[in-house]
Amino acid sequence: MKNLKILIAVCIAGLGLLSFTSTDHERNGSSRIENPTAKGYEVGDEATDFKLKNIDGKMVSLSDYKSAKGFIVVFTCNHCPYAKKYEDRIVELDKKFKNQGYPVIAVNPNDPNVQPEDGYKQMIERAKQKGFTFPYLVDEGQKIYPLYGATKTPHVFVLQKENGKNIVKYIGAIDNNYENPNDVSEYYVQDAVNALIKGEPVKMTKTVAIGCTIKVKK
Repeated sequence: MKNLKILIAVCIAGLGLLSFTSTDHERNGSSRIENPTAKGYEVGDEATDFKLKNIDGKMVSLSDYKSAKGFIVVFTCNHCPYAKKYEDRIVELDKKFKNQGYPVIAVNPNDPNVQPEDGYKQMIERAKQKGFTFPYLVDEGQKIYPLYGATKTPHVFVLQKENGKNIVKYIGAIDNNYENPNDVSEYYVQDAVNALIKGEPVKMTKTVAIGCTIKVKK
């Protein structure tokens, strides 16, 4: 009888611990669900505007571009080898489409405390070195990239203005060959923007972004 009482007590204690653990897990799970990093935007969603500091010290918002028809929002950075491979192509996208109403807006989502090469001073130097023709913004506090759902650098979101809203039309990679631009056979971003300019539907609306993980302070 004594052993049975001990066994029952152990079972009750175990159930209590399980209940506590489950409640804590659900609480944490709820936080994860509420965290926009877990989802981000899908094609057809309205993308939020933002106000972020540019490398010239000025604050930049999408709403500043009154005549824009849309945007090529690129989450990128300094240090990532994939991002470096795409820098010239990002510049070319801006030169090609800015005057047609679709400028590039680059955003560095990385925490400089985790990756010092992606600090603000280094951003200024990199932009000058590579001749960036577009804003290069810093996502201070890492508040914007989770809303969009960016997971890599680079990660592209093509937006189109519709009734005063920025609607997501394409999400993913720039093209299908990060290593060599001469070997590219599918120009995802270029094709998406060309389709929007022509008033046609985007055929390839989502691809897998290839790049480095976004560096987040733990």
